[in-house]
Amino acid sequence: MLNLALILFAIAAVGGLALLIQHLKSHAGAPQPALGLALVHGAFAASGLVVLVIAFLQGTVKGLGVVSLVIFVVAALGGFYLFAQHAAKKQLPKQFLFVHGGAAVVGFVLLLAYKFGM
Repeated sequence: MLNLALILFAIAAVGGLALLIQHLKSHAGAPQPALGLALVHGAFAASGLVVLVIAFLQGTVKGLGVVSLVIFVVAALGGFYLFAQHAAKKQLPKQFLFVHGGAAVVGFVLLLAYKFGM
């Protein structure tokens, strides 16, 4: 289960990085990153989160893995906010993009550390 969650989160991270790069390259009045890419990014991230929650409920995730889960939930809440802003064609706050992405990276690194016993 952890391997699947890590793979799903890694794919989501690639999409998130692409969205961030598109956003940072845009300027005021320029089109926002593709909504479709945001949907795919969110779908992979949400799938990873569901798999991680199932693993937790089965009792296979403990300690650092639970901390990772909590951080991913925080990142997901931030992602919902960003998606709502994006869908409403509102400007995405850059600081929030970095907080969202930073939380996801921390969650991913902690999950890797848990998986490999670090």
